[in-house]
Amino acid sequence: MKKITIAIDGHSSCGKSTMAKDLARRVGYIYVDTGAMYRSVTLYALRNGLFNEDGSIKTTELEQQMPQIRITFQLNPETGRPDTYLNGECVEQTIRSLEVSNHVSPIAALPFVRTAMVAQQQAMGQDGGIVMDGRDIGTVVFPHAELKVFVTASAQVRAQRRYDELQQKGMPADYDEILRNVQERDYIDSHREVSPLRQADDALLLDNSHMTIPEQNEWLMQRFLERTA
Repeated sequence: MKKITIAIDGHSSCGKSTMAKDLARRVGYIYVDTGAMYRSVTLYALRNGLFNEDGSIKTTELEQQMPQIRITFQLNPETGRPDTYLNGECVEQTIRSLEVSNHVSPIAALPFVRTAMVAQQQAMGQDGGIVMDGRDIGTVVFPHAELKVFVTASAQVRAQRRYDELQQKGMPADYDEILRNVQERDYIDSHREVSPLRQADDALLLDNSHMTIPEQNEWLMQRFLERTA
């Protein structure tokens, strides 16, 4: 069976990563969470004082330090899924914090950050057999992917999912703050100059506002089987 490239794009907290991870595990493909890559750059910037007091980014310093930022993925034998590593340190949980969420969209909008990440992503997927999710996978990273999906859900549903996820992990969570974050990220992601979030012309649209995780996973599996038949 021919190995294809699968691009899953969509809004923040809409379940893209959950779908992508499940499909990759079921069909034996490599999974890459591109959102985790931008979150890792954000974490690096936060740790290294690359944000000004007003929240703006010290872009010159960050651009100079980009070659020092190495992001890799290693399979976690306990979960069966890949964890994100920043310069050799596992940051899978740390990058999911609300602090990182509040700063990631401006970082991801920087052209030099996107150029660096897209180059890494294209290198990872050059041989197919990959499931990648993010904001611009079907439009910029892999415009010729055999299967493209654009996932969305209402902002309220996505905020509730994010709230529940943080609660389950024992992390602090405030629904109203999360909802504001979701709405702000939607605006920034859709209006940035470089690689704005948009549905590719040949992408399948999935609104999973009222779907369970098993239902959305099965929907994606059926689309995969159609493309590889």
